[in-house]
Amino acid sequence: MKNNPIKTNAADRNHPGFKKEAEPFFNIVMEGLKGRVDGDHFWDAVSEDAVFEFRYRFPGFAGKIVGRDAYMEWFEGYSAVLHSTDNLRTYEATAAGVIILEYEVHGIIPSTGKKYDNRFCSIVTVRDKKIAHWIDYCDSLAIMTSYSPD
Repeated sequence: MKNNPIKTNAADRNHPGFKKEAEPFFNIVMEGLKGRVDGDHFWDAVSEDAVFEFRYRFPGFAGKIVGRDAYMEWFEGYSAVLHSTDNLRTYEATAAGVIILEYEVHGIIPSTGKKYDNRFCSIVTVRDKKIAHWIDYCDSLAIMTSYSPD
C-alpha cells in the first residue's frame, strides 16, 4: 500500500516570504480573520490563486499580484522591520465572505533609519476558509516619508 500524503494548503515554512520582521502584520491579520480562515499562519490562509490589489501607486510597486507564490516572492523584498501593530477594527460587509480590516503597523525602515508608522484598510474576500482576494489601502505619505532619504 502506498503512503499518499494528504494535500494541504500549508505554505513552505522555509520560504523567504516568512519574514520574522513582518510577523506583527501576519499576526494582526490572522487575529482579524480569526474563525473565518483556516491555517496556522497568514500564508497558510492565502488561497494558492489569491489576487492582491494595492490602491497605492509608487514607481516599481506592483498594483496587482496574482497567486500566493507570487505574493510570497514579492514579500521576500519587504524591508520594513515591524515591532508592533494595533488599533485593529474588523467589519463584516454585506457581501458574503467580505471582511474589512483596519489596523496600524509600527516599525523602522533599515535603509533610512526612520520610524515607520502606517494605517491600512484591507478589504478581504474569503472563500472556502481561504483568502481569495485582498484590496489594500494605506497612508501613502507614510511610506514615502519613511523610505525617502532626508
